[in-house]
Amino acid sequence: MSEKKLSDACVFCKIIKGEEPKFLIAETELSIAILDINPLSEGHTLVMPKYHANKLEEVPDEYLVDLLPLSKRIAPPPSVSFRHVPHFHFHVIPKRDAQDGIRFRVEDFERRVPERDEQELAKVRDKMREALAK
Repeated sequence: MSEKKLSDACVFCKIIKGEEPKFLIAETELSIAILDINPLSEGHTLVMPKYHANKLEEVPDEYLVDLLPLSKRIAPPPSVSFRHVPHFHFHVIPKRDAQDGIRFRVEDFERRVPERDEQELAKVRDKMREALAK
């Protein structure tokens, strides 16, 4: 197994190390799932490897293999997923430079859920953990 690599300068690594607060939904030895503190919708969850990498190709395969089952446990029921073709798939969209491809900017996202305080996030976390325990 690859040696765990975390960064002292990365907020997600600090969360993984327990140095920053988190609203933990679930975790494995190699992955962690936490509530996003600025959710686009209730239950917006970040699933990430316990390994610091800036790019997908830098993440060791054993961490990637661990991410999908954890993501699957947390994902919403298929009836509410965005599906135009009823066959599971990923979109891999190349972005070769700053001008090419699509850009994701904060201003492009319409916020549908007001910012949540810690008590509200804790309630959502508890509700999701209870559902995962069933």
